Amino acid sequence: MFKVTDEEFEGMIERGIDSLPDRFLDELENVVFLMEYEPREDQLYEDEIGDEEVLDNMMGLYEGVSLYDRGDDYGAFGALPDTITIFKRAHEFRCSSFEEMEEEVRRTIVHEVGHYFGMDEDQIERMGYE
Repeated sequence: MFKVTDEEFEGMIERGIDSLPDRFLDELENVVFLMEYEPREDQLYEDEIGDEEVLDNMMGLYEGVSLYDRGDDYGAFGALPDTITIFKRAHEFRCSSFEEMEEEVRRTIVHEVGHYFGMDEDQIERMGYE
């Protein structure tokens, strides 16, 4: 386990977002990035075999309507922003150095942005961002 301050972790998130290619950043619309220590009960989900995702394993979460699924009327009634939440506890639990955590935060951001663009877990895994 490797601990960092909230400020250090937020800096990792900012650098991870900044590392995204401009062509993807330009397409991010009505989405916010959040840092939380761990997921809330309502953010946990069941995996393919019916086991609840363990808090220590949940690195990030995309919540919203993916770009792929947005219809022509999306936002017509002032849609709330989609959220990408990066969970600090899971990163601290799985990483053993600042550099490792920085890279894992970046990978988590790429993974969750993939969901924003409508990719499922299999597609993201094939890209190497499981």
